[in-house]
Amino acid sequence: MSVELQPMMPLAYAGGLWASGLLQSSNDPNVLETGGRWLVVLPYRGTPFFLRFATWSLEPPAESIGAWNGPAPHTWSTSMNESQYCSAVEATRQAIAAGVVYQANICRVMRTPVLPEQSDIAGLHLLLMQHNPAPHAAMVRVPDLNLAIACASPELFLSRNGSEIASGPIKGTGRTSSDLTEKDRAENVMIVDLVRNDLAQISEVGTVEVDGLLREEQHPGLVHLVSRVKSRILDGTSWAQIFQATFPPGSVTGAPKSSALKLIDELENVSRSYYCGAIGWIDSDRDQASLAVSIRTFWLDGQDLCFGTGAGITWSSNATKEWQETELKAQHLVSVASSYWPETVGEIQ
Repeated sequence: MSVELQPMMPLAYAGGLWASGLLQSSNDPNVLETGGRWLVVLPYRGTPFFLRFATWSLEPPAESIGAWNGPAPHTWSTSMNESQYCSAVEATRQAIAAGVVYQANICRVMRTPVLPEQSDIAGLHLLLMQHNPAPHAAMVRVPDLNLAIACASPELFLSRNGSEIASGPIKGTGRTSSDLTEKDRAENVMIVDLVRNDLAQISEVGTVEVDGLLREEQHPGLVHLVSRVKSRILDGTSWAQIFQATFPPGSVTGAPKSSALKLIDELENVSRSYYCGAIGWIDSDRDQASLAVSIRTFWLDGQDLCFGTGAGITWSSNATKEWQETELKAQHLVSVASSYWPETVGEIQ
């Protein structure tokens, strides 16, 4: 039995709701001040997308999701092999020793060919929802804009409820709680300080506070250290100003952020694209929002499926262990992406 890919109508998922009926697209964050509920995609570097849909519902439109025929695990290539990645880690440690940065997040991008007629990113999203449920899952598929992203992020970039804004940085990863070290805890605290400084730029004096520090969270195949920073933003602050103060997220850049960004550009040999950006929804009418850091994220680039993975580097980092952390973060999700949606599509092979 075969399953044919359905017509590729614009479709998105964020905040537990499916969005359909694309009404408007823009690359200007000021459009968020005009009202409405928006699907937001902020690439790590590059053009942002703000999409307004007619309908948000608990279920996707009938026959709107096509087949996913996953690539074999051995077909993936990587922008940096183990030796190259370890060299980048050592270069980061040298930069730390020289006082350039305190820490930096070094990433690599994996890619593999896929079959265009059997590669609906919405099908991959459903696979991820089933086998890797994530608190900030999101998906967007807009063929005319070459947007095809499936995100299984565990990390909150920004949430908003009225004047209160919050961020939930993740730093520290292990297979189990016993794998978490003092290096992980110190790394998390450094990023919490960075997020506090970012939010302070747009917040009322004295309102920035840490109301959760070094909490352990279990996710499929690994455990993370998560903290939470919140504040009350200044009246009249626009979303463009919020993004200018806080983006890219501190947990995927480093500290100081400006120096970490320069170092990342020097050491990483390909674009992160949508990886390490942000994705989610903003309701401008209600002053509510939830945006994820777009980690654990797949995207289609032409006829290739891409996936990013990385690790935070500090002076105490061991290069081999940091490489292994990038492998751990990719292992389960790459396995999920090798499956089929629906199951009968596997009979095509």
